[in-house]
Amino acid sequence: MKIRITSTLILCLIIIGTVSVASLPSKNNFMTSELNRIEQYLIHRDSLNKEVSKVAVGWHLDHSLKVINGICDSLRASNPETYKRKFNIARAFSFTFGFIPRGRAQSPKSVLPPDAIKTADIVSQLAMARDKLVTLETLDNKSNFKHPVFDQLNKKQARRFIEIHTRHHLKIVQDILKE
Repeated sequence: MKIRITSTLILCLIIIGTVSVASLPSKNNFMTSELNRIEQYLIHRDSLNKEVSKVAVGWHLDHSLKVINGICDSLRASNPETYKRKFNIARAFSFTFGFIPRGRAQSPKSVLPPDAIKTADIVSQLAMARDKLVTLETLDNKSNFKHPVFDQLNKKQARRFIEIHTRHHLKIVQDILKE
């Protein structure tokens, strides 16, 4: 009887452990749910709520994808030897709390959407983002890029920024749509 209970207990622990490990976020799943949400919001691309944002949903989707793709390109083109760790109070606050205040920062021109945003362009950028985020994992940990507010970010910090920034814009989209 004790052997059967012990065997059952061990089997349960193995199953629980396997399920727990399987449910951990994988590097291959980085940003998958956020990119899926961007895709789902495409049907609302023209929705606008000026009480929330001066621009429509499509602008936020396009901008988010331009940021993801631009950061991935910058990291890939960087020289890991140039990375120097440096404290930045704004980055520490934002990364700790996973928060970017609304309406504070100006986006660089390179990540601003065009005046006429085409759905096909968003779809194309979405496919590129999915590919680039997978290849991001192959880069050196000291791959880096310079952020206008947070200064130089290494690969790990860049991943964190991509998460926070994308979620920031997805939250704005939710508020525009009153979800």
